Amino acid sequence: MDRLVSVDVKELELAFKPSERCSASFRISNLMHTMSVAVCLTTADSRYCFAPNPYSVLPPLSSSTVSIHLPPLLSPPVSDSVLVRTTMLPTGRAHPDALRRIFSAPGRQIFRDALLPLSVVGPHVVKSLLFASTPSSSSSLDTTLRTAFLLSKAISRCSTSDLSNLLIDAARLGNPAFVSPLIDAGAHPDSRDSDGNSALSVAAAAGNVEAARALLDAGAQFDPSADRLLHAAAAANDVRLLDVLANPGNIDSADSTGRRPIHEAASGGHAEALRFCVRCGCDASAPDSGGWTPLHCAAAEGHLAAVEFLLDAVPFAKYAVTRDGRTAYAVAAEAGHSHLGDSLRLGDGLQRAARLGDANGIRSLVSQGAGVNGRDQNGWTPLHRAAFKGRMESVKVLIGSGAQIDAVDNVGYTPLRCAVEAGQSEVALYLVSQGAYANQKTFKSPFLPVRNPCFGKNNHPAQLPLPLPLPLPPVNGEKRGDLVN
Repeated sequence: MDRLVSVDVKELELAFKPSERCSASFRISNLMHTMSVAVCLTTADSRYCFAPNPYSVLPPLSSSTVSIHLPPLLSPPVSDSVLVRTTMLPTGRAHPDALRRIFSAPGRQIFRDALLPLSVVGPHVVKSLLFASTPSSSSSLDTTLRTAFLLSKAISRCSTSDLSNLLIDAARLGNPAFVSPLIDAGAHPDSRDSDGNSALSVAAAAGNVEAARALLDAGAQFDPSADRLLHAAAAANDVRLLDVLANPGNIDSADSTGRRPIHEAASGGHAEALRFCVRCGCDASAPDSGGWTPLHCAAAEGHLAAVEFLLDAVPFAKYAVTRDGRTAYAVAAEAGHSHLGDSLRLGDGLQRAARLGDANGIRSLVSQGAGVNGRDQNGWTPLHRAAFKGRMESVKVLIGSGAQIDAVDNVGYTPLRCAVEAGQSEVALYLVSQGAYANQKTFKSPFLPVRNPCFGKNNHPAQLPLPLPLPLPPVNGEKRGDLVN
């Protein structure tokens, strides 16, 4: 015979509540027809107690109900087990102290009749596991599997309402390992907290990408205009979260004030989020209900990099006005962001002065901080304009102020190419004398237009004997040989 008693359960569960006593019961039956059996019940955690007693005597073929109790605790204990040991007792009776000595004395035949897994269960246990578990790739496999096992047990005593509340907690803490089990157990993926926030919006607000992904995979839905999840992700410059939430149909969604995710990215000066929004098709010039474009938002906060990015994406946005008639420049000026003046206004004045040949105006604007290499919507610098118009004095002032002599526009034109095509031979010759690369190629054509009438004039660069005494452009920082036939 390998055991003396039977137990009516294979495992025990205690529904845990903080600061309350919890208990469970089971029944033990003596399998012996003619012999009494002594029983000893033990757990690893000494806080558990048994009633009526951990030591008892069962007459032949009799049964007894035993209760296991856990005293009031603030937090649940870890899982445990109940070991049921027995031995035959010919006398049929013994005092508990004598039974204790029987089971502790060596040499006596002791049977291990059962080992009952003991779990504490319920929403408080799930919450305890959730707060104790961190979503880290460094967690060991054993720890992960143990947590998953304990979670599967603890969930069994949770109501639908409990599961929904726990799902909100899992979303807030960003632990995707809890999201799927909770949903599988009955939590709705669109569960909301007492303030009406969905689990997905809670995960997004906390920047918990993987929890948000798990919720979306489980079927969670959101209204991009009302929930503002994309707005929150853009405001946090969280491109990973944007990538999870965004699709072509929602990335440009406006909220009740007309603001779109790109407005939030611009207000925060978040270059990565701005690039993501534009790449996904956001309207970079879209106004909100007050007429504010993303450029206005970036300018109001003084974000130079965001301003320059938006101007590259939508050059004409600098001319847009709010409902009260303010340009992005005016908004920046009111906020004291003078460092944005060149990008939003002074650069325009410099382009105009270069076009008109106003050398004094150029000097004045440069002294005020205008960027001498600023570009218009076509990629033209002031030097492109001055060269194209043949404004020799302006060309000299610009070069003297640090203008890039071989700057290329959106199609690869340099100031020299502009001068040549416009027939401005004196300017072209001067640019070459200042080091402009005569062999610079464009995106449209790899050759200078030598048949242009400009090249027929005396002393034009095209009439200079070859080889030209000009070095080829450096490549990777290394000098190259001179231009040869």
